[in-house]
Amino acid sequence: MKDIEFRGDSLSVLRSFPASARREAGFQLDLVQRGFDPEDWKPMSSIGSGVREIRVRDAQGIFRVIYVAKFTDAIYVLHCFQKKTQKTAASDIRLAKHRLRELQKEYSE
Repeated sequence: MKDIEFRGDSLSVLRSFPASARREAGFQLDLVQRGFDPEDWKPMSSIGSGVREIRVRDAQGIFRVIYVAKFTDAIYVLHCFQKKTQKTAASDIRLAKHRLRELQKEYSE
């Protein structure tokens, strides 16, 4: 089973989700750790190859966890956020792209 590593402030943001959304996101990440697909996800090719978004709907809103699992040693959570509109905000995409680039740099060193 792969470890999960959180990039930037993604862990503290995930911890700020309402309890039910936090539990659901944790369950979905556990599925990924065990080699399964999350129940509700979509590819985020606009961020990079192999990047996926876990979608969590809760009575208190819509939450997202962007991660990449293509690396052999860990699953990397790039960004967590509450979605306010139908379309993912450009700032959220930029931040996830930036964290992915930093991660790729670490792997190439």
